[in-house]
Amino acid sequence: MIRIPPLHGLRFAFGTLTVLPVPVTRWDRVAARAGMLCAPLAGVVVGGTAGLLGVAALVAGAGPLLAAVCAAAVPAVLTRGLHLDGLADTADGLGSGKPAAEALRIMKQSDIGPFGVITLVLVLLAQVAALAEAYGGSWERGALAAAVSATAARLALTLAARRGIPAARPEGLGAAVAGVVPVRGALAVAVAVAAAAAAGGALSATYGAVRAAAAVVVAAAAAELLLRHCVRRFGGVTGDVFGGLAETAGTAALVVLSLG
Repeated sequence: MIRIPPLHGLRFAFGTLTVLPVPVTRWDRVAARAGMLCAPLAGVVVGGTAGLLGVAALVAGAGPLLAAVCAAAVPAVLTRGLHLDGLADTADGLGSGKPAAEALRIMKQSDIGPFGVITLVLVLLAQVAALAEAYGGSWERGALAAAVSATAARLALTLAARRGIPAARPEGLGAAVAGVVPVRGALAVAVAVAAAAAAGGALSATYGAVRAAAAVVVAAAAAELLLRHCVRRFGGVTGDVFGGLAETAGTAALVVLSLG
């Protein structure tokens, strides 16, 4: 197996999954494998920033709802809305009911159809509502929810890039990262993310380790269900599908963390 310095993997992850000014010095499947294994680390930075902005809003006198809006806005800004756009396009493709080739063509169009609009509205409402519930409990609860959600969202990308999952198109980001991650490596990252979430939950007076770890598990399961459906419908994954998976996983994690 060709090994690549971890720095190249971090550059690939942050350079492709965020708007942070991190140059991608290698663009090949070896670098993509390392980058997708590092994807949850990008989620830690995005989620940590989101959580802190929500806390800052509370300190400034805002209520939980406004703090939730601030926190939910950060992942959208730090990805230029790429994952939300992917979610909308995936919803349009799935909702069209067309054969794979036609559905993929619909997903490539620049406009957003009714299925995409409805999905975006419902997902963003769910995210803000869950974050508002979390920040209403305590600032620690809100910050942890934002961090775990964003990390779980990027974990979904690592799992979706595992070997055995084909690309639906021969070009694009989906083709560049499809099937690059060894299954054992993906599972190891998933265990590490769940353990880290559990540790964060154990440090919080509001969340327990079990609930935080459960949020990661449920997020991964929800993304896996969508992934399998997309592979059946489209013949594989695309960049849009990856975006849809991230938003699905992140939202599922927030819902779990907002309950109780």
